[in-house]
Amino acid sequence: MKITQVEAIPFAIPYRKPLRFASGEVNTADHVLVRVHTEDGVVGVAEAPPRPYTYGETQESIVAVIRKIFAPELVGMSALEREAIHARLHRTVGNPAAKAAIDMALWDVIGKSLQVPVTQLLGGYTDRMRVSHMVGFASPAHMVAEAQRVRSEYGITTFKVKVGRRPYTLDVEACRALREGLGEDVELYIDGNRGWTPSESARALDEMSDLGLTLAEELCPADDVLGRRWLVQQCKIPFVADESVARPGEVTRELLSGAANAISIKTARTGFTTSQRVLAQCEGLGVEAVIGNQIDGQIGTMCSVVFGAAFRLTSQRAGELSNFLDMSDDLLTDPVRIVDGTVAVRSQPGLGIEIDPEKLARYRQDN
Repeated sequence: MKITQVEAIPFAIPYRKPLRFASGEVNTADHVLVRVHTEDGVVGVAEAPPRPYTYGETQESIVAVIRKIFAPELVGMSALEREAIHARLHRTVGNPAAKAAIDMALWDVIGKSLQVPVTQLLGGYTDRMRVSHMVGFASPAHMVAEAQRVRSEYGITTFKVKVGRRPYTLDVEACRALREGLGEDVELYIDGNRGWTPSESARALDEMSDLGLTLAEELCPADDVLGRRWLVQQCKIPFVADESVARPGEVTRELLSGAANAISIKTARTGFTTSQRVLAQCEGLGVEAVIGNQIDGQIGTMCSVVFGAAFRLTSQRAGELSNFLDMSDDLLTDPVRIVDGTVAVRSQPGLGIEIDPEKLARYRQDN
């Protein structure tokens, strides 16, 4: 399994509509396809979705760091030398999406080489995950109509509501409209993307206390240290840390300081190897974990399903697995499908996905 080449291929696929939330807006999936080649002819794949307004990575920076820094370090190593590989990757501070994609592509190599699905190598707890759908910034009527369509078409009954605008008018009104429009049998939770202050968050949660919200994610900035701790003490539902827990040390800080009591795990940010370590922290400290989404395409979505379905804790809640529905196309030969509100893992070796060469040629940006 000696590594002979690491590719970073930029590609761009437009969204059908802009995705809006408190920390930014996305109109095009400017992602990077990562391919790890071995001397045996096995090719592992993964996807790196940059979030420049959150982590500072861009499509250009991901391509550059992989081609110029990471690839020269990894060529010649065995894909099984995962700890040594991570030691070399982590000489560079930051670049989470680039590191995560390399890690997942290496797991794909290992699974394909052993003829075993990666989800089985990780844990093999179940064969599918329930899906949570994100409802973004729009008028309350539009948000309700979208949620009703998604429930009818895909059988999804869990919805993550993006908040972080004006808390006492737009956001509360939207959440109330969704509860009224969808009924009591639908799960709703909110994500502020750090858009509110602690006091705004507390008041908004109080005003929505009758809506049966199940989670509140990253309502205020991570550096509001005392404010977040105070807010979690007021909060009657699990408070989820997301952007504030990009590394295991940050998970420890947030949980032990009382600034959060649940964690969002994003394989696009921590790959499979580091995500396992984050998950172990959650299990050891007795907190819930949610499989989050970094506006992944179908490649990244399958990575999330592969990891989330592998473990009991991550499969207990619906994973955020539907953002790819807003993309106008994707790169897979066999597209991801949501059936009865779930996405199934695949029985093929590795991640169970293949890249369509014609689509890659159409959308790649470095021709």
